Amino acid sequence: MSTTTYTPDYYDALIRRYFDACNAADYQALVDCFTPDAVHYFPSGLPEVPWVSADTIARKWQWCVETLGSQWTIERIIVSHNKPEAMIEWTHWKNKSGTALRGAEWYDFEDGKIKEIRAYYASPADKGTPINELVGFDYAGRGYHLKSV
Repeated sequence: MSTTTYTPDYYDALIRRYFDACNAADYQALVDCFTPDAVHYFPSGLPEVPWVSADTIARKWQWCVETLGSQWTIERIIVSHNKPEAMIEWTHWKNKSGTALRGAEWYDFEDGKIKEIRAYYASPADKGTPINELVGFDYAGRGYHLKSV
């Protein structure tokens, strides 16, 4: 682990660089934003989630650009002043179908790179799922509530 201190401005720029790399479908630029073992979690309904590794994340976003005509815009970014974490709102434009998806993501960083992304969609809940949550995310292990208070 590095002893370098990363600033909120650094993390803001890293997220913007990541989105630029997504929009350009630039494999190497995408990989360079992540730790090698990074994980990108998603809500249920998508195949093959979560995406595990910088390589997988990069290749999946390349596929989205090529297949769906995907482009992304950042709507808001909030970066912690004292922890390696951030929260953003975004829009995923699926240009080939003329649709868009809005959502938010929580970022955890390690050694100046993205270690984990947890995506949340602004879309209808899956009524067939008892708890609408990210597939493969260890809620119990992270201390999240598992039942209503």
